[in-house]
Amino acid sequence: MADAKVIPFDDDRSRGSAVQRPQRRRSAGNRRSGTESAPVREVQPLPTRAVPQDDVPVTSEEQPQERSQDGDGGLERRIAGGLAFLRRRLTGDYEVDDFGYDEELTDQVLMSLLRPLYDKYFRVEVKGIENIPSEGGALIVANHSGTLPMDGLMMQVAVHDNHPAGRHLRLLAADLVFMLPVVNELARKLGHTLACAEDAARLLEQGELVGVMPEGFKGLGKPFADRYKLQRFGRGGFVSTALRAGTPIVPCSIVGAEEIYPMIGNAKTVARLLGFPYFPVTPTFPWLGPLGAIPLPTKWTIQFGEPIPTDGYPPEAAEDPMLMFNLTDQVREQIQHTLYKLLVQRRSVFF
Repeated sequence: MADAKVIPFDDDRSRGSAVQRPQRRRSAGNRRSGTESAPVREVQPLPTRAVPQDDVPVTSEEQPQERSQDGDGGLERRIAGGLAFLRRRLTGDYEVDDFGYDEELTDQVLMSLLRPLYDKYFRVEVKGIENIPSEGGALIVANHSGTLPMDGLMMQVAVHDNHPAGRHLRLLAADLVFMLPVVNELARKLGHTLACAEDAARLLEQGELVGVMPEGFKGLGKPFADRYKLQRFGRGGFVSTALRAGTPIVPCSIVGAEEIYPMIGNAKTVARLLGFPYFPVTPTFPWLGPLGAIPLPTKWTIQFGEPIPTDGYPPEAAEDPMLMFNLTDQVREQIQHTLYKLLVQRRSVFF
């Protein structure tokens, strides 16, 4: 992610056995040892209570059949939903916003593709999700690392899957992202947009959650020896944007991304030829070819910190360089302090 210039009883079983049966009458003509017995009072049967249909016991033979039918119905619904989704895709009957964000595709396809990586491979643990507002705009500021920008994607899944209001995170990305053929389209569909003041301000004004990683390529491509040491946060443009919109700033600390591609070298000549800001050399890449591009299965923790409000400042505060410097430094220090705390708490890089 680029340096933004701006910038989750009752027991219902049958009571049928409790229904009393009517008592059987004795015959009035009964005799004992030839002696006439006293008349026997006729006992009136107790009225029977109708057992609701829902309370009738279900036999063990019927239960598997019902479960099977439920399963078949669920499968049919999923198939029908999938076919309807494909029909809308083929006919163009779906919506995207002004930035190219496709919410339906993101929810049903793209998040499903990222979720195994999030749940099973990196086993991401999320803390402080309650610090993200349930409504309205907010700027989430996070550290950046890992050689490839997987931390932004995992942060996006963390918000999408854990926030009680089901909010979506819109990330500000580098120019390079939108210059790559396939990556460009996928980024737009996921809700990413260019890291510029105008786009960030529009999203915040629309009440969106906006994510920015101010370290940019300096953080993403830093050497492994400098892991978890935050780089410079630019000129504090993200603070200026938050001040103008009056939206809170939520610091976010990500642990685990630094080790997925331990960058031990940078082939600068190759990077210049390809037009990349750096070309990583890791213990496995490029030596193992495509296999070297598989990230290490580290254990991740993403923690969202206490929000820093900005709505108490006057409109002209966005032009105060000292205030911007102080707020930028406050956000940076909060992220760095949380990183150190999480590193002390974790047992291992992989567990």
